[in-house]
Amino acid sequence: MQLTILMPCLNEAETLALCINKANAWVLNSRIQTEVLIADNGSTDGSQAIAESLGARVIHVSQRGYGSALFHGCMAAKGEWIIMGDSDDSYDFSNLDPFIEKLQEGFDLVMGNRFLGGIALGAMPWKNRYIGNPILTWVGRLLFKCPAKDFHCGLRGFRKDAFLRMDLRTTGMEFASEMVIKANLFGMRIAEVPTTLSKDGRSRPPHLRPWRDGWRHLRFMLLFSPRWLFFIPGSTLFLISMVSYIALLYGPVRLGTVIFDVHTLFFSEAGLVLGFLAATLGIVIRMFGIREGLMQENSLLEKLRTSPVLETGSVVGILMMFGGLFFGFDALMVWNAANFGPLSPGALLRTISFSTTLFMLGGVTLMTSLIMGFLALPTREQRF
Repeated sequence: MQLTILMPCLNEAETLALCINKANAWVLNSRIQTEVLIADNGSTDGSQAIAESLGARVIHVSQRGYGSALFHGCMAAKGEWIIMGDSDDSYDFSNLDPFIEKLQEGFDLVMGNRFLGGIALGAMPWKNRYIGNPILTWVGRLLFKCPAKDFHCGLRGFRKDAFLRMDLRTTGMEFASEMVIKANLFGMRIAEVPTTLSKDGRSRPPHLRPWRDGWRHLRFMLLFSPRWLFFIPGSTLFLISMVSYIALLYGPVRLGTVIFDVHTLFFSEAGLVLGFLAATLGIVIRMFGIREGLMQENSLLEKLRTSPVLETGSVVGILMMFGGLFFGFDALMVWNAANFGPLSPGALLRTISFSTTLFMLGGVTLMTSLIMGFLALPTREQRF
């Protein structure tokens, strides 16, 4: 079998039948050995029997979710290539030649582009067309260097061996985004072809909610890029705060008529700790993503994982905490010398600030090392 045309069952028998008929018409005019496969996720309107009567193969997926249906459909596909799309009659299954041509050229993933092919009146809400899709596509291109200019087009083709390499894990609507993200992260060949979008023929309103689902996709993409979500912002905040903190630690800093003193020092301390925490979180999340098969291996993190990060980080963290306690004890002795009475706040507050900063940074280092040590434990890899 060379090609599988995959559709999830949407509990809309009429539109499903239209899509299968269009796919069958295309198959009759092509010379490609093709199967039409329906992934049923518990439809109750008789869609399964209608699909089988039209010559489609139906598989039953017990696990709920759009992503679950498509994943198990892809796993059950007999074709070397897979073209998937929703069965709501919004995508044109009678014009799959552009996808086949790119797959024959050796591309791993072929994305449809609705903006190039044409969007029918009323087929896409204005919020999705002019706000959601352009912004999310721009974010996807920025974070993952994705060549596709319609990041969320549901009609797409791909090689089954490429799909297996992606090792997709999400079970909901994020499945489609995870596919594009991983294809880019894994360095797969991606092409884009024009496709049309028609107004779907469902009898009930679609489940999509533009603002909620737009945020859900944006959040998902950002979580797949902890470097931009945590590490880069955190490192930037840490470096800026460290420069200002060191400068203010030795005394007030005057810029023109403005004097920065101990009050600014404490804001710098907060930025220092928060930036350090964000940067370490970025590393931890990336390690967790690699461990769970959600992200690609990284050579530097692989060296970190195999190094004695738990022991080294724990020792450094504990030493920093003891350093903080030492300077805190020094401040206590200064107060003791004054018989625990009133003190000149400037110098003492700087000592206390340095003490608490060391203590917090040491604590974050210690806890991060413990988490990294846990993530570095060898485990048996589980794949479907």
